Amino acid sequence: MGCALLAAVLSLFWMANKAIEDAIQGRIFSTVESIEKHKVGLLLGTSKLLKDGRTNLYFQYRIDAAVALFENGKIEHVLISGDHGINTYNEPLDMKNALMQRGIPESNIHLDYAGFRTLDSVIRAKEVFGQNSFIVISQRFHNERAVYLALQNDIDAIGFNARDVDRIMGFKTNCREKLARVKAYLDILFEVRPKFLGERIAIQ
Repeated sequence: MGCALLAAVLSLFWMANKAIEDAIQGRIFSTVESIEKHKVGLLLGTSKLLKDGRTNLYFQYRIDAAVALFENGKIEHVLISGDHGINTYNEPLDMKNALMQRGIPESNIHLDYAGFRTLDSVIRAKEVFGQNSFIVISQRFHNERAVYLALQNDIDAIGFNARDVDRIMGFKTNCREKLARVKAYLDILFEVRPKFLGERIAIQ
């Protein structure tokens, strides 16, 4: 029984990873020059600081990537989608402030405070903010899962890779990503929907 369960779990991990890898072929980019222009870049949220107070490099590098796309005319608007479940934690606002400090006008920045999960972020970009096509901005491992989720929800998405952190700092994150891919695969299989949708706020 134990061997059968282990085989089933390993099979699920394999199927989830293969489904994502197959879906995102030719849709993930690492250089500004190689990516086509889109109206909106969907910047996926993360915390500004680590628990010990140090700068979260995932945050810093995602900001760098969004600024690079905007400054090179690859996007006109940045839709920041992240967690603001409690008053003292606000990923979208922290990212907005960082983008404005780098010169992106406030009028070109839009906030989604209900991006509690990657699934929520990509579906809400379509159903709340009216975007059927956009560039996802995050690290490569995250982009692959986000683009997969978007494609499975009839969204024409591509990903632009922010710089990744070194392997030692990113070890735990990459381990969690393995589980997150299985969750994404099951979410599509069982047609899971976002926690919240709400009124439409189309980005013109």
